[in-house]
Amino acid sequence: MKAKIVYFCLTLSLVGCNVEGVKKEVNEDKNIFSDLKQTNSKNKTLAPTKIVNELKLKDGLKIKWFKHGKGDNLKEEEVIQINYQVFLEDGTLVDGNELLNRSSLPFLVGYGMQTKGWDLALLQLKVGDFVEIFLPSKLARGKYGVKGLIPPNANNIIRLKILNKVQPSKSIDGVKVWLLEENTTEKKKAVESNAIDFHYMVGTKTNPKYDISYRRGVPFRMRFSDRGLVSGLKKAMLGVKRSDKVWVLVPPSEGYGTEGLIDLVKPNEKLFYDIFVVEVL
Repeated sequence: MKAKIVYFCLTLSLVGCNVEGVKKEVNEDKNIFSDLKQTNSKNKTLAPTKIVNELKLKDGLKIKWFKHGKGDNLKEEEVIQINYQVFLEDGTLVDGNELLNRSSLPFLVGYGMQTKGWDLALLQLKVGDFVEIFLPSKLARGKYGVKGLIPPNANNIIRLKILNKVQPSKSIDGVKVWLLEENTTEKKKAVESNAIDFHYMVGTKTNPKYDISYRRGVPFRMRFSDRGLVSGLKKAMLGVKRSDKVWVLVPPSEGYGTEGLIDLVKPNEKLFYDIFVVEVL
């Protein structure tokens, strides 16, 4: 199970993809990967149906639709709720919200939450779409794979439903905050006199997850009086409670501005924080 969770949490820097392609109507009554084994998946809501449309991109990424949604295509920086599975070509299920006993999971488009191929595919999709995506290895885990789970140079097959968009819970001076999971039994909220222990992953569009507190094995302790901390992060953390799960998108004006941060954050880049609050002290 740990290996499966790692697949969702870690991102490699992969080569780019040319997203030029041509959509065409098809009348195929079969799944493009019809030989996939179904015995290792209980998620029947993602069982493929008749293909109604397809899109082929130059770098080998393919999308086939079982159902079309409505509205505009997804955009970077939108948070969506997804139901998904990831298979190897032999039918082995290697990732999916069902492996975490969740009916769906949130996803921020454009910030490398999965491999680059995911973001490229999502920009072609809408809320309500039900698709199957062929992700060539160079847009998945490439030559490295994931030890014990994804072989090197393995293509990925993704079944995916876009359920809905998740609007920010609040916005402060351009800082967007999504309270994804709230501890409703806890009453103590963080104020400026508190310290907060929390685990985090932080990254940018060009450098996803450049710092992950979990790797160090201890949570980060933040005091609102501390100097040198990102001002947008301080604003976002006001009002959080123990065991809350929070996502924060910080604009450059509330982050590292026009200077950036050494070789980690480019000038005028936004910051994305994935936070789990351990304790409000």
